[in-house]
Amino acid sequence: MSTDVFLLSIETSTTNCSVSISKNGTTIAFKEDNSTNYSHAESLHVFIEELLAINTMSLQQLSGIIISKGPGSYTGLRIGVSTAKGLCYALNIPLVTVNTLHSLAHRITTKSDCYIIPMLDARRMEVYTAVYDNNYNTVEKTKALVLDEMSYSEHLNTKSCVFIGNGVAKFQEICNHPNASFKIQEFPSAIELDAIGFTKFQNKEFEDVAYFEPFYLKDFVAIKPKKQALK
Repeated sequence: MSTDVFLLSIETSTTNCSVSISKNGTTIAFKEDNSTNYSHAESLHVFIEELLAINTMSLQQLSGIIISKGPGSYTGLRIGVSTAKGLCYALNIPLVTVNTLHSLAHRITTKSDCYIIPMLDARRMEVYTAVYDNNYNTVEKTKALVLDEMSYSEHLNTKSCVFIGNGVAKFQEICNHPNASFKIQEFPSAIELDAIGFTKFQNKEFEDVAYFEPFYLKDFVAIKPKKQALK
Protein backbone atom coordinates (compact mmCIF):
# COMPACT_ATOMS: atom_id res chain seq x y z
CA MET A 1 0.00 0.00 0.00
CA SER A 2 1.39 3.40 -1.00
CA THR A 3 2.50 5.71 1.80
CA ASP A 4 2.61 8.77 -0.45
CA VAL A 5 0.61 11.75 0.74
CA PHE A 6 -1.42 13.53 -1.94
CA LEU A 7 -2.89 16.85 -0.84
CA LEU A 8 -5.18 19.26 -2.68
CA SER A 9 -4.47 22.95 -1.98
CA ILE A 10 -7.07 25.69 -2.50
CA GLU A 11 -6.34 29.43 -2.48
CA THR A 12 -9.28 31.81 -2.98
CA SER A 13 -8.61 34.69 -0.57
CA THR A 14 -8.12 37.25 -3.37
CA THR A 15 -9.14 37.45 -7.03
CA ASN A 16 -6.64 34.65 -7.68
CA CYS A 17 -8.46 31.31 -7.96
CA SER A 18 -5.56 28.91 -7.42
CA VAL A 19 -5.48 25.13 -7.03
CA SER A 20 -2.62 22.64 -6.77
CA ILE A 21 -1.97 18.99 -6.01
CA SER A 22 1.14 17.98 -4.11
CA LYS A 23 2.88 14.67 -3.47
CA ASN A 24 4.70 14.53 -0.15
CA GLY A 25 4.85 18.32 -0.06
CA THR A 26 6.08 18.84 -3.65
CA THR A 27 3.74 20.44 -6.19
CA ILE A 28 2.93 18.08 -9.07
CA ALA A 29 0.03 19.98 -10.68
CA PHE A 30 -1.09 23.58 -10.56
CA LYS A 31 -3.63 25.90 -12.14
CA GLU A 32 -4.84 29.40 -11.37
CA ASP A 33 -6.74 32.33 -12.84
CA ASN A 34 -6.03 35.79 -11.51
CA SER A 35 -8.64 37.80 -13.38
CA THR A 36 -9.89 41.18 -12.21
CA ASN A 37 -13.24 39.67 -11.29
CA TYR A 38 -13.79 36.83 -8.85
CA SER A 39 -14.12 33.62 -10.88
CA HIS A 40 -14.05 31.23 -7.93
CA ALA A 41 -17.65 30.05 -8.13
CA GLU A 42 -17.27 29.20 -11.83
CA SER A 43 -13.67 27.98 -11.89
CA LEU A 44 -12.78 26.25 -8.63
CA HIS A 45 -14.45 22.89 -9.18
CA VAL A 46 -13.41 22.89 -12.85
CA PHE A 47 -9.76 23.42 -11.87
CA ILE A 48 -9.92 20.59 -9.34
CA GLU A 49 -11.40 18.20 -11.88
CA GLU A 50 -8.83 19.19 -14.52
CA LEU A 51 -5.85 18.67 -12.21
CA LEU A 52 -7.12 15.27 -11.11
CA ALA A 53 -7.65 14.26 -14.73
CA ILE A 54 -4.17 15.41 -15.80
CA ASN A 55 -2.65 13.21 -13.09
CA THR A 56 -5.11 10.33 -13.68
CA MET A 57 -6.18 10.62 -10.06
CA SER A 58 -9.49 10.36 -8.29
CA LEU A 59 -10.71 12.30 -5.28
CA GLN A 60 -10.47 9.11 -3.26
CA GLN A 61 -6.66 9.16 -3.62
CA LEU A 62 -6.38 12.46 -1.75
CA SER A 63 -5.00 12.25 1.78
CA GLY A 64 -6.29 15.68 2.83
CA ILE A 65 -7.20 19.21 1.79
CA ILE A 66 -5.20 22.38 2.46
CA ILE A 67 -7.09 25.68 2.48
CA SER A 68 -5.88 29.25 2.74
CA LYS A 69 -7.90 30.39 5.73
CA GLY A 70 -7.62 34.19 5.46
CA PRO A 71 -7.62 37.05 5.96
CA GLY A 72 -8.88 38.17 2.58
CA SER A 73 -12.03 38.54 0.54
CA TYR A 74 -15.16 37.48 2.39
CA THR A 75 -16.72 35.96 -0.72
CA GLY A 76 -13.53 34.27 -1.91
CA LEU A 77 -12.78 32.73 1.48
CA ARG A 78 -16.34 31.53 1.90
CA ILE A 79 -16.30 29.73 -1.46
CA GLY A 80 -12.90 28.14 -0.90
CA VAL A 81 -13.58 27.00 2.65
CA SER A 82 -17.04 25.66 1.77
CA THR A 83 -15.53 23.59 -1.04
CA ALA A 84 -12.71 22.29 1.16
CA LYS A 85 -15.04 21.36 4.01
CA GLY A 86 -17.46 19.65 1.65
CA LEU A 87 -14.70 17.52 0.15
CA CYS A 88 -13.23 16.65 3.54
CA TYR A 89 -16.62 15.62 4.87
CA ALA A 90 -17.53 13.55 1.81
CA LEU A 91 -14.14 11.82 1.59
CA ASN A 92 -13.58 11.57 5.36
CA ILE A 93 -10.14 13.18 5.10
CA PRO A 94 -8.54 15.88 7.27
CA LEU A 95 -8.61 19.63 6.70
CA VAL A 96 -5.39 21.64 7.08
CA THR A 97 -5.45 25.45 7.14
CA VAL A 98 -2.72 28.02 6.48
CA ASN A 99 -2.76 31.72 7.28
CA THR A 100 -2.95 33.57 3.96
CA LEU A 101 -0.36 36.20 4.89
CA HIS A 102 2.05 33.51 6.06
CA SER A 103 1.83 31.70 2.72
CA LEU A 104 2.18 35.01 0.82
CA ALA A 105 5.38 35.76 2.74
CA HIS A 106 6.82 32.48 1.39
CA ARG A 107 6.81 33.98 -2.10
CA ILE A 108 9.92 35.86 -0.94
CA THR A 109 12.99 33.64 -0.63
CA THR A 110 16.10 35.34 0.69
CA LYS A 111 19.02 34.62 2.99
CA SER A 112 19.38 38.32 3.79
CA ASP A 113 18.42 39.49 7.25
CA CYS A 114 15.24 41.42 6.53
CA TYR A 115 11.57 41.74 7.35
CA ILE A 116 9.01 40.28 4.97
CA ILE A 117 5.77 42.23 5.17
CA PRO A 118 2.77 40.87 3.22
CA MET A 119 -0.15 43.21 2.54
CA LEU A 120 -3.60 42.35 1.25
CA ASP A 121 -5.84 45.16 0.08
CA ALA A 122 -8.72 45.89 2.46
CA ARG A 123 -10.00 48.94 0.53
CA ARG A 124 -9.19 52.62 0.93
CA MET A 125 -5.88 52.94 2.83
CA GLU A 126 -6.42 49.81 4.91
CA VAL A 127 -4.57 46.51 4.51
CA TYR A 128 -4.44 43.12 6.16
CA THR A 129 -0.83 42.66 7.18
CA ALA A 130 1.71 40.88 9.35
CA VAL A 131 5.48 40.99 9.76
CA TYR A 132 7.84 38.01 9.39
CA ASP A 133 11.61 37.57 9.49
CA ASN A 134 13.46 35.99 6.57
CA ASN A 135 12.89 32.54 8.13
CA TYR A 136 9.11 33.20 8.15
CA ASN A 137 8.92 33.46 11.93
CA THR A 138 6.18 35.80 13.09
CA VAL A 139 7.43 39.21 14.26
CA GLU A 140 3.99 40.86 14.33
CA LYS A 141 0.73 38.96 14.17
CA THR A 142 -1.96 39.44 11.55
CA LYS A 143 -3.96 42.64 11.85
CA ALA A 144 -5.90 45.23 9.88
CA LEU A 145 -3.93 48.46 9.51
CA VAL A 146 -4.78 51.89 8.12
CA LEU A 147 -1.62 53.02 6.34
CA ASP A 148 0.10 56.36 6.83
CA GLU A 149 3.60 57.77 6.31
CA MET A 150 4.79 56.41 9.68
CA SER A 151 3.59 52.84 9.18
CA TYR A 152 6.32 50.23 9.81
CA SER A 153 8.82 52.96 10.74
CA GLU A 154 10.29 50.90 13.60
CA HIS A 155 10.98 48.04 11.17
CA LEU A 156 12.25 50.25 8.36
CA ASN A 157 14.65 52.02 10.69
CA THR A 158 16.10 48.66 11.78
CA LYS A 159 16.71 46.69 8.57
CA SER A 160 15.55 46.14 5.00
CA CYS A 161 11.84 45.47 4.53
CA VAL A 162 10.27 43.68 1.57
CA PHE A 163 6.61 44.53 1.09
CA ILE A 164 4.59 42.05 -0.97
CA GLY A 165 0.95 41.73 -2.01
CA ASN A 166 -1.89 43.49 -3.74
CA GLY A 167 -2.02 46.13 -1.00
CA VAL A 168 1.55 47.29 -1.56
CA ALA A 169 0.96 49.86 -4.32
CA LYS A 170 -0.85 52.31 -2.07
CA PHE A 171 1.89 52.12 0.57
CA GLN A 172 4.58 52.69 -2.04
CA GLU A 173 2.91 56.01 -2.85
CA ILE A 174 3.50 57.33 0.67
CA CYS A 175 6.70 55.51 1.67
CA ASN A 176 10.10 56.68 0.41
CA HIS A 177 12.28 55.01 3.02
CA PRO A 178 15.57 53.67 1.55
CA ASN A 179 15.13 50.33 3.37
CA ALA A 180 11.83 49.61 1.63
CA SER A 181 11.43 47.46 -1.48
CA PHE A 182 8.11 46.60 -3.07
CA LYS A 183 6.72 43.53 -4.81
CA ILE A 184 3.54 44.93 -6.31
CA GLN A 185 0.54 42.90 -7.44
CA GLU A 186 1.78 39.62 -6.01
CA PHE A 187 -1.06 37.35 -4.96
CA PRO A 188 -1.33 34.36 -2.63
CA SER A 189 -1.03 31.10 -4.57
CA ALA A 190 -1.80 27.46 -3.86
CA ILE A 191 1.83 26.53 -4.58
CA GLU A 192 3.01 28.06 -1.29
CA LEU A 193 0.35 26.09 0.57
CA ASP A 194 1.76 22.74 -0.51
CA ALA A 195 4.95 22.57 1.55
CA ILE A 196 3.53 24.46 4.54
CA GLY A 197 0.40 22.34 4.59
CA PHE A 198 2.32 19.09 4.23
CA THR A 199 4.32 19.87 7.37
CA LYS A 200 1.11 20.61 9.27
CA PHE A 201 -0.42 17.40 7.89
CA GLN A 202 2.54 15.38 9.17
CA ASN A 203 2.13 17.03 12.57
CA LYS A 204 -1.59 16.20 12.50
CA GLU A 205 -2.53 19.87 12.86
CA PHE A 206 -6.07 19.32 11.61
CA GLU A 207 -9.18 21.48 11.87
CA ASP A 208 -12.60 20.39 13.03
CA VAL A 209 -14.39 20.22 9.68
CA ALA A 210 -17.81 20.80 11.23
CA TYR A 211 -16.91 23.98 13.09
CA PHE A 212 -14.04 25.62 11.20
CA GLU A 213 -14.75 29.11 9.86
CA PRO A 214 -12.53 31.33 7.69
CA PHE A 215 -10.33 33.95 9.36
CA TYR A 216 -12.20 37.01 8.08
CA LEU A 217 -10.41 39.35 10.52
CA LYS A 218 -13.17 41.92 10.08
CA ASP A 219 -16.93 41.49 10.03
CA PHE A 220 -18.54 41.45 6.60
CA VAL A 221 -20.43 44.67 5.91
CA ALA A 222 -23.03 44.55 3.18
CA ILE A 223 -23.50 47.75 1.20
CA LYS A 224 -27.11 48.64 0.52
CA PRO A 225 -27.85 49.35 -3.14
CA LYS A 226 -28.67 52.94 -3.94
CA LYS A 227 -32.35 53.68 -4.33
CA GLN A 228 -33.39 54.68 -7.80
CA ALA A 229 -34.80 58.14 -8.13
CA LEU A 230 -38.53 58.28 -8.63
CA LYS A 231 -39.58 59.30 -12.09
